[in-house]
Amino acid sequence: MTTARVLVIGLDPTKLEGWDPEPVQAALARGRARFTDLGITADWCLVALDDDPEGEIVAALTREEHACVVIGGGIRTHEPLLPLFEKVVNLVRQHAPGAAIAFNTSPEECADAALRWLR
Repeated sequence: MTTARVLVIGLDPTKLEGWDPEPVQAALARGRARFTDLGITADWCLVALDDDPEGEIVAALTREEHACVVIGGGIRTHEPLLPLFEKVVNLVRQHAPGAAIAFNTSPEECADAALRWLR
């Protein structure tokens, strides 16, 4: 459908304590398949909070040019992560100023969130 690249930024479900990562991993797989079905190249940056999330995000933002960056709900909607969410938005603005910013409602809906800006 498009030659534009999309970057999805989210939390690595295997690195979250107290969560069963399997349902999230399955949803991520369905989200990846949706991009493939639509013919959209998507890069995924799933970060661990205990590592260097900002560094990983900057590396992903500068590795390729992205037409759209989808910021996942795990970062956006969990109130204790508000400072990280703010950093992510500003990192996107700084390192990918030409990219649209989109928000998904679930890992499966990442492609649809991106499509709102790629059309």
